Amino acid sequence: MDLFSSIDLGPVQDRISELSKLIDHYNYEYYMNDRSLISDFEFDALLRELVDLERQYPELASPNSPSKRVGGEINKSFRQVTHRFPMLSLGNTYSIEEIEEFEARTRRLIGEVPFTYTCELKYDGVAIGLTYRHGQLVQAVTRGNGAVGDDITSNARTIKTIPLRLRGEYPDDFEARGEVVYPFEAFNQMNAQREVDGLEPFANPRNAASGSLKLQDSSECAKRKLMFCMYFMMLPDGEMRPAYETHSGRLDSAASMGFKVQPHIKECKDINEIKAFIDYWDTERWNLPYAVDGIVIKVNQTPLWDQLGMTAKSPRWAIAYKFKAQQASTPLESVSFQVGRTGVVTPVANLTPVWLGGTTVRRATLNNADFIASLDIREGDHLLVEKGGEIIPKIVGVDMQYRQPNARPIAYAATCPECGAALVRAEGETGYYCPNRELCPPQRVGMLEHFVSRKAMDIDSLGTERLELLYNSGLVRTVADLYDLRAEQLIGLGVEGQATIQAKGADNILSAISKSKEVPFERVLFALGIRLVGEVGAKKLARYFSNIDALMQASIEEIAQVDDMGEKTAIIIHDYFANPDHLLLIERLRAAGLQFVAEDRTISSRLAGLTFVVSGVFSSFSREEVKAHIESHGGKVSSSLSSKTSYLLAGEKMGPEKLKKAEKLGIKIISEQEYLDMVGQE
Repeated sequence: MDLFSSIDLGPVQDRISELSKLIDHYNYEYYMNDRSLISDFEFDALLRELVDLERQYPELASPNSPSKRVGGEINKSFRQVTHRFPMLSLGNTYSIEEIEEFEARTRRLIGEVPFTYTCELKYDGVAIGLTYRHGQLVQAVTRGNGAVGDDITSNARTIKTIPLRLRGEYPDDFEARGEVVYPFEAFNQMNAQREVDGLEPFANPRNAASGSLKLQDSSECAKRKLMFCMYFMMLPDGEMRPAYETHSGRLDSAASMGFKVQPHIKECKDINEIKAFIDYWDTERWNLPYAVDGIVIKVNQTPLWDQLGMTAKSPRWAIAYKFKAQQASTPLESVSFQVGRTGVVTPVANLTPVWLGGTTVRRATLNNADFIASLDIREGDHLLVEKGGEIIPKIVGVDMQYRQPNARPIAYAATCPECGAALVRAEGETGYYCPNRELCPPQRVGMLEHFVSRKAMDIDSLGTERLELLYNSGLVRTVADLYDLRAEQLIGLGVEGQATIQAKGADNILSAISKSKEVPFERVLFALGIRLVGEVGAKKLARYFSNIDALMQASIEEIAQVDDMGEKTAIIIHDYFANPDHLLLIERLRAAGLQFVAEDRTISSRLAGLTFVVSGVFSSFSREEVKAHIESHGGKVSSSLSSKTSYLLAGEKMGPEKLKKAEKLGIKIISEQEYLDMVGQE
């Protein structure tokens, strides 16, 4: 008999329920109503008691316990989920005239039936869908490609404004959609801490929010202080109450369930009121605590949505007006030059800090020498900066009213700022690059980053910081050095002010390196980082030559025979294998156990001699799985349609341009089921 089977857990369960309700209530009042009913000390004491009880009696813990707000779950990979309701994008416009056309078209389609519009702010964040059943959060999924997204449930539970359990009345089964945003105050606090820790600050709140939702450790996501704001309710067929017959009514209902909903929403009866709302927020948006990039206009009466219908990509009953990019003039303090992974040197404008689009802009790329010359940028100029798509700051011109009479042109760097090598500029290319690929530190670290990346060797325990640490310590100078690492070299490795690598971390690194030896030849070839050889090119080379020795011995003419290689790429590949240092590197990797022979993955030759172009979303496969499946049956996959294309394999949401081109070229279009029938598979 179990020693604990006779223990009455009723009082424990009662206390857990009581604590959960109290914490939920205090959370709701604090995050939804800005009311602090108890001190932080008292709140933390209640939360600690709940965590301790759930740790002692895990069988009594609920998946939606408020203790999940602090995170702690580790998610190594984010499972892909097919959306129950596709997450379509809205039609975008920057033009008031197009809003007028939308309004006139809507009135024409609806006729004499009275209706109104809702106007609400368009958040600049990350769209997600939350599924609730019986009042409980069961799943959170990112938008992804609109048909399939990533399951981020464990991270979503850490966001305080996502209700884990609903209040009041609610549908038994529905999806809440909204945007995860990073409020400016929390974003700036995090970036300030990253700078203290010696880490690169995030570029903008949207990117930071997106990255936070994909953190493997949910406790790290919990620290980010993200905010979720609901803007839509997706209901199953038959779930229609009077309150749900308007979009604004659905949002009011959602607020009573415990959601933080769009606070700035206005019901408008005509185009004049819509314009007034847009004009007001075009200025007032800069006073908000989070980023918005436009206004969403929807027909308010939900029964009219079916009547208005959809286009191929978006609903006809809604449209998004995007604000024009904000522009500012600020002095150019200096120009610095950065060296990228491939050796390309990029000029960067260091600016007097200026507030723009919700963030402080200090730097912006100047692209290349031709860009500087085309704008005639000179020393001491004031530059016009704007946010491209409200995200990345870009230089759009010179504010000539501040131009000094004797202003000198910008002197472009003649030597590499990292290693001192003379820069070169290849004929027909816009950028200068450092040719010292083997010894230039940023290029060496960049090559290491490429080698360990997910589509190459997938050594996920080695991020940029750790690779820089290994490089600067002298332990790793080439990718082959990774396979010589030992635990005693890694343990305790670190820099002042940052956490050192512990025994567990060293084990994880060595385990990931060891596992990478199973990566197939085509990805090893891609990981080598041969110039102009991308993921697809490496796959074609691996299949054509079957092993590294055949490729190394091939002539330029033989390499050029491979699909889409061309003479220029063939020369680069041939020269790569003519370099003794590269041959030594490959022999070291071969000795370490990496795969340099292609696996024969052919199942049949049913599709031999046929070339497919794949477009759209499929129910049985991901896009990459479809391509691999075609190749396993002897077929070829091309990225573009041509007279050599045998079939266009069309999934859901295929682009209309591909369809039009296929029809023009007379290419047969087949469905997913027709393809499966072709290979004799259900």
